[in-house]
Amino acid sequence: MVRLWLLLSAFAGFSGVAMGAFAAHGLKSRLSADYLAVFQTGTHYQLIHALALLGVAILALIAPGRLVNLAGGFFAVGIVLFSGSLYALTLSGIAKLGIITPFGGLAFLAGWACLGVTAWRMA
Repeated sequence: MVRLWLLLSAFAGFSGVAMGAFAAHGLKSRLSADYLAVFQTGTHYQLIHALALLGVAILALIAPGRLVNLAGGFFAVGIVLFSGSLYALTLSGIAKLGIITPFGGLAFLAGWACLGVTAWRMA
């Protein structure tokens, strides 16, 4: 599982930087200030959780377990749902896509909760 979390971390980090650059250079003149801020929120959370996936990979080496893997899964799903829905909303203009975003936020919270429980159980 370590390899999976490292690959997902690398992909999320790489694509997060690419999306941020795309927003700064390609979308700045095409999106309203509000939509640009929404897009940047997506990249911000994606990059934070790319680092969280890196932490999951490291923790999977030190203390492998079900909760560690669940945390990684929740972080990956959160990136897709949270950041992905914000990207889709801003690029398409379909405001109803924002309905998906809170589910990504819940996935992020679940991932952090799994890490917290893992830490609590460590000797």
